[in-house]
Amino acid sequence: MIDGRHAHEYAEDERGRFDQKDKNMKKVDAVIIGFGKGGKTLAGALAKHGRKVVMIEESPKMYGGTCINVACIPTKSLVHSAEVSALKGGDFAQQSERFEKAIAQKDALTAKLRDKNYHKLADNENIEVVNGKGSFVDAHHVAVNEEVYEAEQIFINTGARPFVPPVEGLQESKYAYISEQLLDLNKLPKRFVIIGGGYIGMEFASMYANFGSSVTVIQDGEIFLPREDAEIAAAVLESLEKRNVNVIRSAKVLKVTDTADHAVVSLHTAEGNLDVEADVILVATGRRPNVEGLQLENAGVELTERGAVKVNEHLQTTAENIYAMGDVVGGLQFTYISLDDYRIVASALFGDGSKTTNTRGEVPYSVFLDPAFSRIGMSEQDAIAKGYHIKVAKLNANAIPKANVLQKPVGLLKAVVDEETGLILGAHLFCEESYEMINLFKIVMDAKLPYTVLRDNIYTHPTMSEALNDLFAGI
Repeated sequence: MIDGRHAHEYAEDERGRFDQKDKNMKKVDAVIIGFGKGGKTLAGALAKHGRKVVMIEESPKMYGGTCINVACIPTKSLVHSAEVSALKGGDFAQQSERFEKAIAQKDALTAKLRDKNYHKLADNENIEVVNGKGSFVDAHHVAVNEEVYEAEQIFINTGARPFVPPVEGLQESKYAYISEQLLDLNKLPKRFVIIGGGYIGMEFASMYANFGSSVTVIQDGEIFLPREDAEIAAAVLESLEKRNVNVIRSAKVLKVTDTADHAVVSLHTAEGNLDVEADVILVATGRRPNVEGLQLENAGVELTERGAVKVNEHLQTTAENIYAMGDVVGGLQFTYISLDDYRIVASALFGDGSKTTNTRGEVPYSVFLDPAFSRIGMSEQDAIAKGYHIKVAKLNANAIPKANVLQKPVGLLKAVVDEETGLILGAHLFCEESYEMINLFKIVMDAKLPYTVLRDNIYTHPTMSEALNDLFAGI
């Protein structure tokens, strides 16, 4: 059953504020709510400057934030194990045994990183780590457990949480999981159903397919990966379908019904109603900023129309002394964005404030399918819509020697170039090791260097990056 998240309840006085009479008051220099990438890095920087810092984290299982514990690191550990398992082959029983071992390896890895992150802060004499749910009393006071902390500056780094749509029977189903819960499941399902056709769903689809599950993805829209370049999205879909991932598009989930040993997901599609049986259901229908229970209104911190904490280009909220970082401010939800948010806040606190969200440059991202898909900048459709005259470079992955060495000659590389300036407008790499290659594009695009820099560069051999010589050779 999908667990709900509930705000911690505190006794309130007639003004709706916390009654501080029965609470201990401690004065510090800074309070950080949320032990994520931005918050933990900022805590170290503040401590280095001699500030007394309190780090509030609701769960001891979340030291280090979402990425380390329930997202990037554990999923990539499983992605790697799944690829190895797929290469070894075998029947479902053999795959299941490997899956169980992979979960144990993932757990050991995350536990190690979580402990390392905890001690990196807790062992610092200027930092106190407090377990509990933090809530604002006002713009300078945060209550947690039986204490109130007073601070000149407060930082919100509470991340995001999965959104579960109001589908009949879904919340109550014992076979339904959000991604965080699914990572603790050590039994491989034969029939794995994913509700949601976004990036999280696609990663799990690819991973479980490699482990040998029969995977069905249900998405409400007709267009697969609608934000991506159409050609690349088509290549990704073709690859998944060849690996027996069934993507049902334009489908509405009507209800979920539990039986004795599985769930039935009832759909309405363009062809009519359809029932899909599932041993496990993953709900991957997006994430929402995690602001529940913070009582931001007590501090004068406003939200956007989409429920994220409203900030300016310095990540300062509508309360002058309060900043917010990471997923809680909406936008791109990546751990490296949270890290860059730290740099922006640090620039405001310790520097000249010149680094802002407006100077971030292009932001690359990767979806760890098999092979991975990585993107930066505009698609071909985006560039045309914005009035650019473009040149398009394409290369099939099977033409890359290293892709064949790795036994992954699958995919398509595509780049969009401004015909007038030679600047790269966007890159879309669906190929092995694309998650490394895309970083070259980030550097070149931010530096406003022409595509010929990548075309004429000397690369080591054999590598995936040397494919950029051939990718740009024909334009």
